[in-house]
Amino acid sequence: MASVALNDIRKSYGMLPVIHGVDIEIEDGEFIVLVGPSGCGKSTLLRMIAGLEPISQGTLSIGGRAVNHLPSKDRDIAMVFQNYALYPHMTVAENMGFSLKLRGVDKAEIAKRVDRSAKILALQPYLDRRPRQLSGGQRQRVAMGRAIVREAAVFLFDEPLSNLDAKLRGAMRAEIKELHQRLRITTIYVTHDQTEAMTMADRIVVLNNGLVEQVGAPLDIYDKPASTFVAGFIGMPGMNLLDGTVEGDKSPVFLSRDGIVLPLLGEEPVPAAGRQVVYGIRPEHLVLDEGGFPAEIVVVEPTGSETLVIARAGSQNISILFRERVALRPGERIKISARPERAHLFDAESGLRI
Repeated sequence: MASVALNDIRKSYGMLPVIHGVDIEIEDGEFIVLVGPSGCGKSTLLRMIAGLEPISQGTLSIGGRAVNHLPSKDRDIAMVFQNYALYPHMTVAENMGFSLKLRGVDKAEIAKRVDRSAKILALQPYLDRRPRQLSGGQRQRVAMGRAIVREAAVFLFDEPLSNLDAKLRGAMRAEIKELHQRLRITTIYVTHDQTEAMTMADRIVVLNNGLVEQVGAPLDIYDKPASTFVAGFIGMPGMNLLDGTVEGDKSPVFLSRDGIVLPLLGEEPVPAAGRQVVYGIRPEHLVLDEGGFPAEIVVVEPTGSETLVIARAGSQNISILFRERVALRPGERIKISARPERAHLFDAESGLRI
């Protein structure tokens, strides 16, 4: 196991910069998830850590040792890819032990490590099968087993569950998290799936356009997003964001561009009257209230345990998440209020949290 440190890491393709100075300190045994939209640079960053992409500038250290110029095989890392990268002509056991064979490890030791990894991942019945005889989840476990047998200091996962169906993704999330809790190997995991990030990470790194927007524990990021980007990206559905101004001095309120008035009673200091702000409220912190602002229901999405309602308020859609079942239909007029203690304010120009 080892710590990983990224200090002012930058990446350019010719004259085109794609990673703009990333600083991350990852502790020994920590599970870090890099999350962000497509094209934000998360996979590029992971490939630089793996040694598959050269670093244009900055220092990458693993276990306190700078590894910028070391090849992948000398970085003491193991990587699990999105497409599994299994050799189709080899058995499961041969796939899992192939990297050790290339390094000249003797057959007895390879068999010992493969057997131990197979027990951990419940792959013993499949050791003599070839990849085409396995399900997607079993192939992913083989790819994980290949990483485990190397006994590397750092595990790297590049969107490993994106090819699986929803039910299997949930099962594999639990398996990977349980595996980490058992082995306590430093893990860096890339995904665009917020559910994976929220449920698996010790800390989340939110990336946007090659920059780190926020680093923190999942619930800290969810409860106190550092910017409108994080507020809108983290959470499903994302936070409702309304443009407007702060009005009033003694009892300040938020006034949206559509004339929606919302109270400001949170713990955060309230900006001076007249300041342009973005008011954020999560869908689960909106409630039906006859004293609230009017909206017209556009879409109702019942899932059984929850009901998501999309309603039109003024010129924009508002998401409302009910934990209970509600008898609402498209076209119906309702009134909504926000829980003021759960409101978030962001600067209108910078998008940063106030």
